[in-house]
Amino acid sequence: MPRKHHHNVYVIELDPAIFNIARFRNANPDRDLLKPAVYVGMTGLTPEERFAKHKAGIRANRYVQRFGLRLLPQLYAYANPMPYQAARDMEVELAIALREQGYAVWQA
Repeated sequence: MPRKHHHNVYVIELDPAIFNIARFRNANPDRDLLKPAVYVGMTGLTPEERFAKHKAGIRANRYVQRFGLRLLPQLYAYANPMPYQAARDMEVELAIALREQGYAVWQA
């Protein structure tokens, strides 16, 4: 029996205080001030498990650990779950698409 797909992309809303970080601000010069800052990632865990690990400092992105507020499933749930390579590709594509929509995006 083929293995069930279990990789996911996820989007985390970041606290607006992230804009005090010049590196983040400079990476998002064309952002829409009405849209939140977000982090886009991919994982073999559920998005909820991965967010909890970020917040706990386990293989965490420092911006998510410090500024992560909540998951935004309305921006990613339609795509999950998927095979590993599809999730790797979707992470990049989703980050690009959200940036084009005016979101300030960080994607590692």
